[in-house]
Amino acid sequence: MKIDEKLIQRLENLSMVEIENKEKMAKDLEEIVAFVEMLNELDTENIDATFSTLNNPTPLREDEPHKSDIIEEVLAHAPKAKDGYFIVPKIIE
Repeated sequence: MKIDEKLIQRLENLSMVEIENKEKMAKDLEEIVAFVEMLNELDTENIDATFSTLNNPTPLREDEPHKSDIIEEVLAHAPKAKDGYFIVPKIIE
């Protein structure tokens, strides 16, 4: 895959990050893509998958509600609080 200036510009816009050395970035990306494309040449047809979540699903725990005092602890450090909420200055008129 050819990485050109247009693609680098698009990546710059999407990531909202300024790329200073565009030529080096294009070269590095071309090397990465070439390496990944080499993986397509591997014959994996007769190789079983080594991991699957279908055969061994993640064990789930019971969802049991319990009382927590975290709200009171957090609000205890607030400059102003009332009825379980922070009180902040009005910023919109």
